[in-house]
Amino acid sequence: MTGPVKNFTHNDYIHFDRNEFSERQARTIAAMEKQGVDGLLMFHQESMYYLTGYNTFGYCFFQCLYLGIDGKMTLLTRLPDRLQAQYTSIIEDIRIWVESPDARPTVQLREILREHGCEGKRLGVEWDAYGLTGRNARRLEDALHGFCNLEDSSDLVNMLRVVKSPSELIYVKRAAELADEALYAAAKATKPGAFEGDILADLQGAIYRGGGDDPANEVIIGSGPGALMCRYFTGRRHLDANDQLTLEWAGVYRHYHACLMRTFLVGKVDPRLKQMHSICVEALHAAEAALKPGRPIGEVFDAHARVLDAAGHREHRLNATGYSLGTAFAPKWIDWPMLYHGNPVVAVPGMVFFIHIIIFDDKNGLAMTLGRTSLVTATGAEPLSSASLDLIQK
Repeated sequence: MTGPVKNFTHNDYIHFDRNEFSERQARTIAAMEKQGVDGLLMFHQESMYYLTGYNTFGYCFFQCLYLGIDGKMTLLTRLPDRLQAQYTSIIEDIRIWVESPDARPTVQLREILREHGCEGKRLGVEWDAYGLTGRNARRLEDALHGFCNLEDSSDLVNMLRVVKSPSELIYVKRAAELADEALYAAAKATKPGAFEGDILADLQGAIYRGGGDDPANEVIIGSGPGALMCRYFTGRRHLDANDQLTLEWAGVYRHYHACLMRTFLVGKVDPRLKQMHSICVEALHAAEAALKPGRPIGEVFDAHARVLDAAGHREHRLNATGYSLGTAFAPKWIDWPMLYHGNPVVAVPGMVFFIHIIIFDDKNGLAMTLGRTSLVTATGAEPLSSASLDLIQK
């Protein structure tokens, strides 16, 4: 007979030390002071994870983490997340709102803010957050109308998260290793007649077996005409004797993402696809060469576009060629900022970007993609994948 299960203690599952959290909170408070707000109402789960370690999918319901200019924090959430917050975060003041037909957690939040002396103050709000629905946003405005002044601070923490610390980069690099392992597993499972579901299971299984997490959005998988899709869609098929299979996935570790993208070819290969692959390799190298510290990230898009346009694929490319990666929660792993023409954000060492090269020739039904994740260093882009860029043909 086994004995009683050991009770966990507060903060058992925090993946950074308290000094790192203290530094992040200090930078956040400095950014709040610069914006002129006295407190921050957070609805981004990424912000909560970044500042406290709090790890949950409970943001699908109303919840808010308050951070004051004085460093005090209070989390308002539902009962199922009380232990979650105690187990995974450094948050000590956890308040619960109770489900009922007339539940108004925004009113409860107002009274919490009153305790913090926020009446008449300016508060920043993460309005652009999946954790704050339109209905709840209106209720929040109603509850705080005349109580305090609200400012849009949706990107305040996002702009801090974009540069990764050495501790974060350990997790990013492990995620990249898991992405490579997933690539090898998917390539091994790909052959004429293979079932897409088996390929997907082997790909994701490699990440789980390596101690990784669920990705923040669905893995892209499609063969035949579906290889020209940039989104997951339901309905799996078996590969034809001659086929093309597009995959985009993320290795994920401690919620940090590192993405890869490939189009595998099966059976007899159309010569145009081999040419398209060579162009993708050239465009990826050009884009990575343009990802330099001190330069606008829009130049990364321009470098890839020059290669594809010169090769006659202007009509077959997208209007963005990647995005930042970091911690992410459903429904997307895409982080701020994106790689598109004219984006003035300047690359800084410690940023992490997924660069994808996508050629979808829908007129001829041909797909070719290639992508990998790079770290911005003091000298330029450092690809984090050790996998070859050679064409994978089965």
